[in-house]
Amino acid sequence: MSASGGTKAIVAALGANLAIAVAKFVAFAFSGSSSMLAEGVHSVADSGNQALLLLGGKKAKRAASEEHPFGYGRERYIYGFLVSIVLFTIGGVFALYEGYEKIKEPHEIEHWYWPVGVLVFAIIAESFSFRTAIKESNELRGDQSWGQFIRTAKAPELPVVLLEDFGALVGLVLALGGVGIAIATGDGVWDGIGTLCIGALLVLIAIVLASETKSLLLGEAAGPEQLAKIRAAAVDGETVTRVIHMRTLHLGPEELLVAAKISVRHDDTAVEIARAIDAAEARIREAVPIARVIYLEPDVYREEAAAAGADPAATPGGPPRH
Repeated sequence: MSASGGTKAIVAALGANLAIAVAKFVAFAFSGSSSMLAEGVHSVADSGNQALLLLGGKKAKRAASEEHPFGYGRERYIYGFLVSIVLFTIGGVFALYEGYEKIKEPHEIEHWYWPVGVLVFAIIAESFSFRTAIKESNELRGDQSWGQFIRTAKAPELPVVLLEDFGALVGLVLALGGVGIAIATGDGVWDGIGTLCIGALLVLIAIVLASETKSLLLGEAAGPEQLAKIRAAAVDGETVTRVIHMRTLHLGPEELLVAAKISVRHDDTAVEIARAIDAAEARIREAVPIARVIYLEPDVYREEAAAAGADPAATPGGPPRH
């Protein structure tokens, strides 16, 4: 994900949510609708989430230090995980609590035109924000389904904004339905039911976000297409004859660590091997530009060792296990 593309989607969502939050709280003040209060808190939580994503992106740009030699790229994953926590606690749990209270002690909605007008305005504003996120995501999604894109994306910002905007739109429809039925029947319980549905939706989205960002925090390898490019680029057929085994790890959305044991000819000199490694690193960086940190260890390929099968416990750079 390009930084500009992610930032554009985040800023669009932030502007929409701030405007919508103000409108929802005004509608709550005039109507007393719990759906409006829950939606207002939801928009505040979303605004805070977008601020967290922007902060994480800024912190991730810091240069590597002696204490953090691989840089700060994973800051974006940390702040993406914080977003799921904020959405769960401030958005989802609060809405569930407010919905329960409204069902227990319902009251008729006053000045119904305030919540209805604000909800229509919010749906329009969120639709523009969602459209921006979809447009930016389509540049990266390729042939993937939306579910695959959210599961496999290494940059957390666009999946987070996509799910937030989708949840916001569905939540607004639920709020409009709850308010509409409450107005039509004169029974405020429906407003509380709508609020409970909003809370359940936000909790579900927060759990999905937490699951995906947890995987990124633990460390994910390069995708199959990138792995194939790295293997092909490492081998020149002359000095480097094959990749014996390889491990990759995302140090951040746009920074990849590559560690591999490569096979060289047994009669090559140290100078020839050193030059071959430098050339292989250059080819890998050209094929996969995000491969920023590369460690290649030369070895001699042995058929009997290969016949024994790959050792999943083998560590790149460590002693061979035969």
